[in-house]
Amino acid sequence: MNTLSILFFLTAILYSSVGFGGGSTYLALLLIWGVPYTIFPIIALACNIIVVSGNCFNYIRAGNLNLKLLIPYLIGSIPLSFIGGSLSLEKEFFEILLFLILLIAGCLLLFNFSSYDNKESSYKNIPFFLSVIIGGVLGFISGIVGIGGGIFLSPIMFLLKVARPKHIITATSMFILMNSIFGIIGQSTKEMSLEYIYPYFYLLIAVFIGGQVGNYLNLKILPTRVLAIITSGLVLFVAIRMGIKFI
Repeated sequence: MNTLSILFFLTAILYSSVGFGGGSTYLALLLIWGVPYTIFPIIALACNIIVVSGNCFNYIRAGNLNLKLLIPYLIGSIPLSFIGGSLSLEKEFFEILLFLILLIAGCLLLFNFSSYDNKESSYKNIPFFLSVIIGGVLGFISGIVGIGGGIFLSPIMFLLKVARPKHIITATSMFILMNSIFGIIGQSTKEMSLEYIYPYFYLLIAVFIGGQVGNYLNLKILPTRVLAIITSGLVLFVAIRMGIKFI
């Protein structure tokens, strides 16, 4: 097992433990390791799907899925994640956008970690169209960059106090899963050779194992708020590492 697969494994552990897929950090690691730029999104989105599938299964089995909460976001995100995935970015712009995504996401997660164990029972209903717009914007960004978007949706939902933490985390995982699926379909419309992707198949195995470990940590060992702090630290570290690259 090489260094990159170990880092993907650790990333999957941390992100899955708080209901995320890890797409933004996978992208940064691929960039740092000099993997061909054109296959970044496909690899990251595939890893997302593998990691959050386990989360979704466990959350749904526990009865935490709130379709009334989730559906408006998906209505906006699904078509736009496909459209975003079908577009191409210049590498320089992609790197700057990814850096900003990591920096903002890390800060949001760090300053919002206490919400994961929030027992507050008073929640707000936000307008349907606002949920659709939020989902659409995040879906487009997700598709074009190659992330699931959950690392933004979760803090927004907690900030708006739209539901209980367990329902928000479940909705976030489902959001990531659907965005990643349609984002990868959009990415597949581009001209690229699959032979460049096959050598990185071992990364999918690494995140599958890491995702299972992360699920176990979430369910059995560490409080979610502690895992959120650790995950935010990882995101910010990778963002800083990318920032140094620009200097």
